[in-house]
Amino acid sequence: QVQLVESGGGLVQAGGSLRLSCAASVSISSINFMAWYRQAPGKQREVVAALASGGSTNYADSVKGRFTISRDNAKNTLYLQMNSLKPEDTAVYYCYAIRNYAAWGQGTQVTVSS
Repeated sequence: QVQLVESGGGLVQAGGSLRLSCAASVSISSINFMAWYRQAPGKQREVVAALASGGSTNYADSVKGRFTISRDNAKNTLYLQMNSLKPEDTAVYYCYAIRNYAAWGQGTQVTVSS
């Protein structure tokens, strides 16, 4: 079972940047699919960015051009670089992975002040 630990959340002003990290307990080169989700208060969890094992990426329309998903196989870590942050980006961000089973991290809070 893959274990995922997120870090890098925090409080930032609108227009600022944050980089989230997701450390995996296994080699991420063995993981078929990884993604970042977020859940704002009172809203459903939504996918923000996804990265397939072949390297293809997909982004939610709301973050295209501002967020970048990437991975470092040597560090077994998935990243989400978030630039030009907006108050509506405020949410708990979760790392997600599918290997033999789906796994979720515990989440990290991102708060963007206006």
